[in-house]
Amino acid sequence: MNIVLKIFLSMSFSGSLLILTLLFGKSFIKNKISRQWQYYIWLVVILRLLLPFRLEVNLLGKLYQLVDQTITQTAPFPQQQSTPNIPRENLTSAIVIESDNENVNNPIQNSSTVHSLQDIWILLIHQMWLIWLITALGLIIRKITIYQNFIQYIKASLTPISDIRILDQLSIIAKQAGIIKPIELCVNPLVSSPLLIGFFHPCIVLPSIDISEKDFQYIVLHELTHYKRGDMFYKWLVQVTVCLHWFNPLVHFMSHEITKACEFSCDEAVLIQIGCDNAQNYGKTLLDAMAAVGKYKENLGAVTLHENKQLFKERLGAIMNFKRKSKTMQLLTGVLTLCIILGTAFIGVYSTAAASNQPSSNSLASGNQTSTPEETNTHTTDYASLVERYYMADSLPLFEITFSQLDKSSQKKWLEKLYADDDIAFFSVATHGLGIDSSLFADFAEKAYIDEEIAFFSCLADSMNETQLKSWLDRALKDDRWDFQSMLLNRLDQNDDFDSLQDKKWAQAQTEKYQAVGVTMNDKDFYYQEQLVNIFLDLRSNKSFCTLNMNPKGRINIKIIRNENDEITGVAYMTDAEVAKLLEEPFGDSKKDALE
Repeated sequence: MNIVLKIFLSMSFSGSLLILTLLFGKSFIKNKISRQWQYYIWLVVILRLLLPFRLEVNLLGKLYQLVDQTITQTAPFPQQQSTPNIPRENLTSAIVIESDNENVNNPIQNSSTVHSLQDIWILLIHQMWLIWLITALGLIIRKITIYQNFIQYIKASLTPISDIRILDQLSIIAKQAGIIKPIELCVNPLVSSPLLIGFFHPCIVLPSIDISEKDFQYIVLHELTHYKRGDMFYKWLVQVTVCLHWFNPLVHFMSHEITKACEFSCDEAVLIQIGCDNAQNYGKTLLDAMAAVGKYKENLGAVTLHENKQLFKERLGAIMNFKRKSKTMQLLTGVLTLCIILGTAFIGVYSTAAASNQPSSNSLASGNQTSTPEETNTHTTDYASLVERYYMADSLPLFEITFSQLDKSSQKKWLEKLYADDDIAFFSVATHGLGIDSSLFADFAEKAYIDEEIAFFSCLADSMNETQLKSWLDRALKDDRWDFQSMLLNRLDQNDDFDSLQDKKWAQAQTEKYQAVGVTMNDKDFYYQEQLVNIFLDLRSNKSFCTLNMNPKGRINIKIIRNENDEITGVAYMTDAEVAKLLEEPFGDSKKDALE
């Protein structure tokens, strides 16, 4: 199983213990401890579910290690069956037997079926993390889509309030609440309750503006309290946690509890501001809000005056019985918070360090924690048999999984076999598990380069980093290996550089041919017998290519002599007639401009 998924499952288990603890203690602390504390304490659980923090000494760290070790020891290792010496290409036809001619209780058939089921099980175990991740991403995308549809629906029927008197009242309430940022105020008769939308551009949406001044004050103060505390961000943090822990029912139940606690704590925060004497009026405001005629109740990501009617009676009871907590209770609350935080840290998560000291789940160790040399050799032999069987069955995914469990010596033998058999596909999946820092990786890259096996080298280049690719490119340039240069430049996304490189190679070769007949170059100037050339002409016999260079400071005019095969054979001085004819031809200036 993927180590990241193991750690995540341990986080989910630790978080579940905290959830059960808080739910168990809820009945004892409901009316004794601040509702706001009951709301924010869930953040500790969320951090436990999302962050793999732990202490060196933790209460459940050993338990995770013990469970992992027990699963490893009790996991059935695939029974090995001797593979007949059959050529690989004939294996499929050799193992297919017509059912009409086969006995139902044939042990060979049963063993083959068991092997197939075990292969599927191994593949599922290794891909379990992918199932978890795809599901989590799908749920997150779905929730975002629902929220976007909700916002579009709300905005489609929004009517901004332009009454100066109401806006001034909103500004006064916001200032008293300590909010400086401008808050929009709109009306949408389709919503079932006053609500707040917008993370960075907050907007309070009312079902109707036909409400009393006192109700308006309480409703706005309630929504501004949600905004000031960042409840929308809190809600989305909970939604992300639920999506990541979609397999854990306790996390879903926690989300429901946080939703309830959000409104209770907001009511408490409002009552602290307006005073206990106004609790009855505030409760009446909630009753009036319940009479809203709106129909749209989906409020994922938004915060409302009330979530549903089922909690309304309990909220009213809490409002009417609200009392400020004594300093003694506040002190006890602080001590309880500290205990929960310390308990969260001591619960711990699955340790990667402990996992590295334990027998791997892929090794499927038997019995004792420490293996004897005989047991180790047996395990190596088992994996060697598995690799052989998956190779013969042409199963690339299972071959890659089991190949990574072989020791270095066995891996080297297999790589040599695949290289000798010219089996690029299996060689590629085998090298994927080596790591670019492996000595085997470097050895076979060197071997493929020396043998000019560009296909095998290309498989290795797929796993190289940019530094390694550039190092090999420098070597290919030095060795004049154009095929390797092209492949490496392609890996570096520098295909255009290869064309430029070829032009430079051709120009260098052409310069060397000129030097062979006594013509040298210095930048764009040509010299012959240490004299600067005025006109330099190299014209192929069929006029398919022409090199023409003119330098007014030069003293001599020369031309390249070529044979019928267009090979350079010498140099000759141009006559005055040839120079005059050259300058009169219409292509002379254009070619001169192009070359200069």
